[in-house]
Amino acid sequence: MTSLTSAGWAQCSSARRTRSDASGKELATGGSCSIGEDDARSRQDEDYDDEGDSKETRLTLMEEVCLLGLKDPEGYTSFWNDCISSGLCGCMLIELALRGRLQLEACEMRCKSILTRKVICKSDAPTGDVLLDEVLKHVKETQLPETVQNWIELLTAKTWNPLKLHYQLKNVWERLAKNLVEKGVLTTEKQNFLCFDMTTHPLTKNNIKQHLIKKV
Repeated sequence: MTSLTSAGWAQCSSARRTRSDASGKELATGGSCSIGEDDARSRQDEDYDDEGDSKETRLTLMEEVCLLGLKDPEGYTSFWNDCISSGLCGCMLIELALRGRLQLEACEMRCKSILTRKVICKSDAPTGDVLLDEVLKHVKETQLPETVQNWIELLTAKTWNPLKLHYQLKNVWERLAKNLVEKGVLTTEKQNFLCFDMTTHPLTKNNIKQHLIKKV
């Protein structure tokens, strides 16, 4: 009886060590930030299959955040929301990591915090998305790797270094809204606010936004 119990404990301990070693190797190689594009897209396909939505409406992560930040039924984001640009740029970095284009540098002997690890280019293959390819080009061509926080500051032009202002992404919200219009999720209208006209993008497919809200 004692020998069987000891053997059982030995097997359990061995299994735990194996799982721990596998997890450690994954983190050390930045596995959490280099998920394959096929895996990411297959998860997205499953979500849409469950809800019965059309597979033709594929949204990127930044398009989903853009859609969630849209005021209904007005079709615009809050004038006072200064964080949306930073959030969208962060989503672009995550989307590129999900597609296998970017990853964090590997941990050294002294485990670095995820905040201090640099973003490096894993693959420069085009994604087919203009915004994502623009960010990928910046990361690839930079001489010294930057952290995620630094890249968000560079992409949103919230940097004091005038030599790095060329990294700024311009008209991010407008370009994402245009993508959503082309996909039939939003439409374009002109509304009058006091003394000036403003371009708005009301929803045409409310079920897609409701599906995103349920996911969150």
